[in-house]
Parts: sequence; C-alpha cells; structure tokens
Amino acid sequence: MRLKLVFLIGILSAAPCLAQSPLILQNPSDAPVGALGVSADEQVSGHDDTSWEGQASSLPQFKPNNTFNLSVKDAEAIALKNNPAISVARLNALASKQVTREVRSGLWPTAYANLTGVDAYDDSRISAGGLNNPVIYARAAGGATVSQLITDFGHTTNLVAGARLHAKAEDQNALATKEDVLLAVDQAFYNALQAQAVLKVAQQTVASRQLLSDQVSALTRSKLKSDLDLSFASVNLAQAKLLQLDAENNEQAAFAGLSAVLGFPTVQNIVLVEDTEPLVAPAGNPDQLIAEAFSQRPEILALEFESESAEKLRTAERDQLFPTISALGAIGDTPVGDRRLSSWYGAVGVNVQIPIFNGFLFTAKTHEADLRAQAQRQRILDLRNRISRDVRTSWLDASTAYQRLSVSRQLLDQANQAFDLSQTRYKLGLGSIVELSQAQLQQTQAEIGNAQAGYGYRLALAVLRYQTSGL
Repeated sequence: MRLKLVFLIGILSAAPCLAQSPLILQNPSDAPVGALGVSADEQVSGHDDTSWEGQASSLPQFKPNNTFNLSVKDAEAIALKNNPAISVARLNALASKQVTREVRSGLWPTAYANLTGVDAYDDSRISAGGLNNPVIYARAAGGATVSQLITDFGHTTNLVAGARLHAKAEDQNALATKEDVLLAVDQAFYNALQAQAVLKVAQQTVASRQLLSDQVSALTRSKLKSDLDLSFASVNLAQAKLLQLDAENNEQAAFAGLSAVLGFPTVQNIVLVEDTEPLVAPAGNPDQLIAEAFSQRPEILALEFESESAEKLRTAERDQLFPTISALGAIGDTPVGDRRLSSWYGAVGVNVQIPIFNGFLFTAKTHEADLRAQAQRQRILDLRNRISRDVRTSWLDASTAYQRLSVSRQLLDQANQAFDLSQTRYKLGLGSIVELSQAQLQQTQAEIGNAQAGYGYRLALAVLRYQTSGL
C-alpha cells in the first residue's frame, strides 16, 4: 500500500508540468486556416486590437501649469488621446471581440488530461448515489480525453454570428462615443471663446462707464449737472461691474469645462486660437442631410447590427430543439491497478443527444429571443424618427444663426450710432441722463450679441455636422 501512495504522490506532483504541455493550443490562430469553417481573418481578428489597447492605455502626460495655444482641431486631437470615455468605448469594443472568440470555442475540439489515483477496500462497491458503475479498484492512471462537436444543426454557428454582429455594434458605439466627445470639445471650445468675447465687452463697458461717471461727477461738483445725473451714472457703472463679474465667472467656468473635456484633471493655461475659415451658409436641403444621417450615423448602424444579432440569437435558441451530435475519444495507461485488466485503455464513439422534454425551456427562450428581436426593430424605427427630427432642428438652428450674423452686426452699428447721438445730446445739454443710460444699455447688449453670433454659428455648424455625417 505504501508503494501505491508513493506512486500517486509522484503522479500528482507532475500535474503542473503536464498542464503546460506544448501540445495544448494556447491560441486559436495556431490551428490550421479554414478549420471548422472559420476563416483566417476571424482567427486573427484579435491581433490588430493589441495596438488599440496600447493607444488606450499609454496616454500622454501633461505638466499642470504649461501655457499653450489651442485651436479647435488641436483640442479635438488632444481629447481623442486624453478623454477617458474614448478609452472606455475602445476597451468595451475589444472585450466584445473576445466574447466572439469565447462563443466560437464551442466549434473547436476540447482536450484535457486526467490523473487519477484511487485507494479502495478490496471487493468494495459504491452503493449509494447516482446511476454509475459501482465497481472501484485501487489504481493510479493517467490519460487524455478529446471531444469534438460534429453538428448541433446551427446552434453554435448562429451564436458565433450573433456575437460577431454584437462586436460590430460595439465598434459603432465606440465611434459614436468618439463623435460625442468631439461635439463636447467643440461646444466647450466655442463656449470659452464666447465667454472671452463677453468678458472683453464687459471690461470695455466698465472702462467707458467709469469715464462717463468721472465726467458727470466733475460736472456735478461744478454745479453743471444734478445729483440725479450722478446717481444714474453710478448705477450704470455698478451694473457694468456686475456684468464684468458674471463674465469673469463664466469665462473661468468655460475654461474649466474645456480642460475637463480635454482629459486634464486641472484647469490648464490655454490661449485659444480662433478659426480663420470663412463662414458659409448651411446646406439648403435638409432632406439630403437626413438621408446622409440615416446611412452614416454610428448610432443607427449599431442598432442595425444589434437587430441582426438578435435575429441570430433567436435562430440559435430555436436550434436548441434539434439534436446535438459529438464525437468522443479517450486513451490512457494504468501503471498501477488490477492486473487482471489491461494496463492501457482506449475508446472512440459518437454521441447523439436528443432533447425530449425540459419544461418548455427551449420554447420559452425562443419566444423571448423573438420578442427581443422585434423590440430591436422598433428601436431602429424610433431612432430614425429622432435622427430626422434632430437633423432638421439642427439645420434650422444653423440657418437662423447664419441670419443672425448680419442682423447682429446691423444692430451693433445702429446701437453705436444711437449712443454717439445720445452722448452728444447729453454733452450739449439737449438730452437727459435717462436717454444716455438707455443708449449705453442697448450698445452693451448689441456688442454682446454680436460677439456671440459668430461663435454661435460655428457651434451650430458643428452640431449639424455631428447630426449628419459626423465630426
């Protein structure tokens, strides 16, 4: 008996070495091309993804207090490298490709080694438990078992096709995330430019009203103007200072948002570079833009792939009602055991598993998959309706923003002219301080509107591109 135990310990100690045997395929790409109907492209589909992982993990490091110029294109490029949402979407797409390989593993042979050591009483039997061979022998043996699916009448292949379509949908979702980030960058960039422009207007307003307040104060001390004039001038100056405070706060918040969307943990010292491209009117036909969006928007492409994947899953669930045919093989050696039996063993066979009754499980799963496939088709219709609405709304917003360019400029010219006339009348004593204050207010509002109009139109164009062909 001691010799048997020593032998068993020796066999078990060799198990880790056998588990690392080079005979076991570590990568499906090591198998012959075309085996089991799997193409070479499918077998090596994961190779290019390693570079994607490297790009997602090796983000550039930035020093916190650097000052650098930034255009909108530079901002988009930095966000694509830095923004964590891009990495999350890419990693999810890579993970979905591994799911395809997981499902496809069912088409490959399964091989495993067994090391068994048993010490039993002589002439003993296993009498309780499941239905099995009750005879047990004291033995030490090692062997290998191989099983191969011959056919399950399309169940596994449909699962593989569904997983592959789901992976394509995740690729489109990653592209949609990229477009979302680019739109957020453009919004943050133009919002920061708008905030800068409004702050500049506010600072100029404070300077001009401070000058007027000083002049009115001097005239009041000389008894040439009343205390009412000085009060109105002081109120206008205080309003301008409040406007400047709000503009400074909005500018800081805009740059904080821009730094965040670029992927920086702290606010960066950024010098924004304005676009030099001329402003042109948007496309004249929104119906063409809607058709372009239907064919290019990654969200709708992702839902179409998901719908096709749901159809494959429905078919796979139905195929579980069919038999499963597989081949089995086993071979091994029993160096320690009953000498009345052969020291080695080997067998091959074919097994046909036919589902008869399982509480209507497969039928219910088929109906569930069919209903989910119908829901996916309805989601596509709903998304197409929302895309049509969003594209048309974006086109209307861009058209209105383009028209505002000329109108806001005209308004500014008229407000400047009205202010000059009011100021001249006030200096000549022909106008009141109320008239001058109203002209100052209208001029300030016109300057702010004109400063925002150009950036608002560029942002409206970015939204329109996002809603159609993408940024």
